[in-house]
Amino acid sequence: MSLSLFDDFQLKDVTMRNRIAVSPMCMYSSEDGYPTDWHLVHLGSRAVGGAGLVIVEATAVSRDGRISPADSGIYTDDHIEPFARIARFMQKHGAVSGIQIAHAGRKASSKKSWEGGAHIDTSDGGWETIAPSAIAFGGKLDKVPTAMTLDDIARVKKDFVAAAERSLAAGFQWLQVHFAHGYLAHEFYSPLSNNRTDQYGGSFENRIRFMMETFEAVREVWPQRLPLTVRLSVTDWVDGGVTLEESIELIRRLKSAGLDMIDVSHGMIVPDHTNVPTEPGFMIPDAARIRRDADIATTTSWLIDSPEQAETAIQNEQLDIVTLGRAMLRDPYWPCHAAEKLGTAKASDLLPIQYARAV
Repeated sequence: MSLSLFDDFQLKDVTMRNRIAVSPMCMYSSEDGYPTDWHLVHLGSRAVGGAGLVIVEATAVSRDGRISPADSGIYTDDHIEPFARIARFMQKHGAVSGIQIAHAGRKASSKKSWEGGAHIDTSDGGWETIAPSAIAFGGKLDKVPTAMTLDDIARVKKDFVAAAERSLAAGFQWLQVHFAHGYLAHEFYSPLSNNRTDQYGGSFENRIRFMMETFEAVREVWPQRLPLTVRLSVTDWVDGGVTLEESIELIRRLKSAGLDMIDVSHGMIVPDHTNVPTEPGFMIPDAARIRRDADIATTTSWLIDSPEQAETAIQNEQLDIVTLGRAMLRDPYWPCHAAEKLGTAKASDLLPIQYARAV
């Protein structure tokens, strides 16, 4: 019997009620890192809408690691309880509560996306950025970062560990470490942004060192009973950048270090995205190959919109769970509506009793 989008999914000691996850998506609505009522309603409504897993947006491990001044953050103990409130609500309404921890690197200190996303000058509330090398991202993000010292690297790794510990204290059941999208860890990984000549640059072994050390340090403090996942840009879509083949090798090593699932993403290390295909579900084939070649639980997102497309990816064992982004922004009740359309589950079973009578 083939798998279904509405079968449950167990990873470690955590069981999702279905194979639908809400992707971490920046809301640019925090205040000094603190989540607000916006986040409670935004994330809570996706839990109420029937998703099996809801992941909080990229949450900075340090103040200077935020993408923008309005980014979510978990870099002080005072951040724990506001996140705990959200985690409790999501779990109460049937969703596994997840959080993604991140450092923006040279992409930090920028304006909100709907304000153009350009770097903010230090005289206007911005801050100096750090990266593996003093190479600007380019385009609107033209600020040249400060090349990190070994002390800087050690400090940021400790920030990731502290963020993981706070995430656990807040009651999250699922942790994702953000190693994608041109942010700090990806900047170490890609030859396009890393021209270091020490142990953190040059060869593949050196370029993955920051990721491996950071992941291993987080693995030490995150309980073995709970899923620890990574979002990784597996290709840069640019000659001279990260390739799928070396990413498969990296994922194998992360798995040996305790990785439970890989969230397959791509690109965003350079401003030019003209080489990126844009057909629906364009990352599914790469995710399926990684699932097979690295023998690891796998998910992806990227233009997965229709219930039929998601169901096929699960039935064909290309993905273990489907992660939805913009589709969930358009419709927080996507799981309920997908159940109605596919006829593989009762929509009413996904909804709280207050709403179930409507379907």
